[in-house]
Amino acid sequence: MADMCTFRDEVAAWAGGGPGGRAAELAGRLGVRTAVLVEGLSDLAAVEALAAVRGRDLAAEGVCVMPMGGAMSVGRHARILGPPGLGLRLIGLCDEREKPFFDRALDPSWTPRPRVHVCTADLEDELIRALGAARVEGIVEAEDELRAWRTFVRQPAQHGRPREQQLRRFMGTKKGRKIRYGRVLVEALAPGRAPAPLEDLFAGL
Repeated sequence: MADMCTFRDEVAAWAGGGPGGRAAELAGRLGVRTAVLVEGLSDLAAVEALAAVRGRDLAAEGVCVMPMGGAMSVGRHARILGPPGLGLRLIGLCDEREKPFFDRALDPSWTPRPRVHVCTADLEDELIRALGAARVEGIVEAEDELRAWRTFVRQPAQHGRPREQQLRRFMGTKKGRKIRYGRVLVEALAPGRAPAPLEDLFAGL
């Protein structure tokens, strides 16, 4: 049975140069109305985790969270999913340094007008600041990575760096780690304590 994951796969294939008929068919069958464009899988994990915490079924609401494999792909995805293509409402979630890619790709004249929610550094940075470094270190220990964390902070390159920056860098040092922490950090948030970019994103869905 086709689901939102299948739709995402078809859109990714279309963006890679394949045919788009299957994606268009699935959009209609699944009732997709909104596409949230995110850079990668860790952002997808965080958004899906917050939806689960809040008891929201994004697929049932017609929302597809689309990881693009990098911000430089936003133009292709916007043309496929937005008014020039499938006609979906577009919402973006990006890092501050990526916003120019979104600004160039999303035409403000499109209806409804695309909205982009911007993280100061990246989403991991937002989540670490929302929770506090001490709480995040506790989560790292609960994830059975305390030894790896202690080894990491002893590296010369980490000496003198703020704890928040060390934690953010640690999460990007192993394949799959950012994805896992994108989920567990969101699950650790107190009610109503989501970082502003995520809070504003959900308020507009």
